[in-house]
Amino acid sequence: MQKVYGSAAEALDGLLFDGMMIAAGGFGLCGIPELLIEALVEAGTKDLTVASNNAGVDGFGLGKLLETRQIKKMLSSYVGENAEFMRQYLSGELELEFNPQGTLAERMRAGGCGIPGFYTKTGVGTVIAEGKEHKEFDGQTYILERGIFADLSIVKAWKADETGNAVFRKTARNFNPPAAMCGKVCVMEVEEIVPTGSLEPDSIHLPGIYVHRIIQGQHEKRIEQRTVRQREEA
Repeated sequence: MQKVYGSAAEALDGLLFDGMMIAAGGFGLCGIPELLIEALVEAGTKDLTVASNNAGVDGFGLGKLLETRQIKKMLSSYVGENAEFMRQYLSGELELEFNPQGTLAERMRAGGCGIPGFYTKTGVGTVIAEGKEHKEFDGQTYILERGIFADLSIVKAWKADETGNAVFRKTARNFNPPAAMCGKVCVMEVEEIVPTGSLEPDSIHLPGIYVHRIIQGQHEKRIEQRTVRQREEA
């Protein structure tokens, strides 16, 4: 099965439809599938539900899809770096389902493993628990969280072979593997495609069985918050 495609637009061809649910990898601006996001902007697919740790920043990452009003609902943990996200949410233009970061990652992983739901103590007694089933185990209260089953996963890896076996670097590993797992189809962009068999098996973070289409490209790699020390006077 040929998985390598020539461009993001080619890799998404035939997969997009209005109202679909997308799981997007990345943590802040680290490890985000920026080429695939740009292709989604150009495709104009609308009324999207997007599950992602955050929504990028204004003018970059998922922030681009917010600016074009293509996202209808976000399932997110952190939204503090995006003024347009805040504006749309407060004005009622954007639906938002807050998820604790660990819960969101586990919801994605559960979906990828075919698990429809799980119980967790995280969020009990808060607004997170409102409207969810509560159950007691060993005298402790838990809430039911549903697994995420997305129509499409878009993720970014550092290296991958031609079959989709992938390696993620550092923080990019937080959400990319579970996001990749929970989609009916997973499209992955990578910095480098290497020959099959060249990756050390014990170093592979995501088996290629989860990956359906791959592209290689150049990435901007922005820094979300650049901070430097003051120069010390001589």
